Amino acid sequence: MDRKKASDFDPQLLSLFNKYVHGTVNRREFLDGAAKFAVGGLTATALWDMLRPNYAWAQQVPKDDKRIKAEYTFYSSPNGNATDGKMRGLLARPASGDKFPVVVVIHENRGLNPYVEDVARRLAVNGFMAFAPDAIWPLGGYPSVDKYGAEADEKALGMQKQLNGPKITEDFAAATDFLLKHPQSTGKLGAVGFCFGGGMVNQLAVRVPQLAAGAPFYGRAPAPADVPKIKGAILAHFADAELDPNTTGTWAGYETALKANGIKHEGFIYAKTNHGFHNDTTPRYDEGAAKLAWQRTVDHFNKTLKG
Repeated sequence: MDRKKASDFDPQLLSLFNKYVHGTVNRREFLDGAAKFAVGGLTATALWDMLRPNYAWAQQVPKDDKRIKAEYTFYSSPNGNATDGKMRGLLARPASGDKFPVVVVIHENRGLNPYVEDVARRLAVNGFMAFAPDAIWPLGGYPSVDKYGAEADEKALGMQKQLNGPKITEDFAAATDFLLKHPQSTGKLGAVGFCFGGGMVNQLAVRVPQLAAGAPFYGRAPAPADVPKIKGAILAHFADAELDPNTTGTWAGYETALKANGIKHEGFIYAKTNHGFHNDTTPRYDEGAAKLAWQRTVDHFNKTLKG
């Protein structure tokens, strides 16, 4: 299937799809709402097929790339969702070298999918040891794309909704501890996340004083009362305020609180982009904004974690 752009779709349809992605409407409700946009021989189901993820597009760094080492590994999370206290994630690091700055990579609201795994590998290519935990591991982990195709995301969304929210936070906090104590870690810690993961980056910045750098993508801000606890430098990325008001609208207050507390920060709003513009598996992807935001993120981590 050819890659479509956001401009190929009516903004109201994209807004409806955003609700579907975030679980506020189910597939049937999306199809019912999309029916009025199905013109010129298209069906609502065809529109759904065009909008949902194609994970082949997300592979920028192959799994067997010789520049890196990547494997699934377990870590201890005694206060999280796993009954045995063991969680799993993808650990990716450069193929050569002894010590690396470390970055936890936090997925969206539906587990560790192939796009987020690729983000971890991209960081490894840039000289970081990246760890991408899977919050839904206690329920079996992200479903097989080979088995479920793009519907794996829908299944994973339902799985993540079943989990205890505060315990998910515990699982990601435990992942930072795993990275800090890893024998190949320099002790310089960063975090990057997307959507749900962007909000989690902000929560970890509040909770983990060793977090030196955070890069939340379209993530909701922490409570203003918690902002003074942040020790690291924040680089925040947001979609267009008119197209993603619920998330981007939190930035003004967050920025005010960061300034008031003398916390290093930068924030960028990418005009005419949609929520999810960095995710290169759906038409919401904006190549120009995604590449710029990613380069800014790598530069941010280079400055704060390698210096």
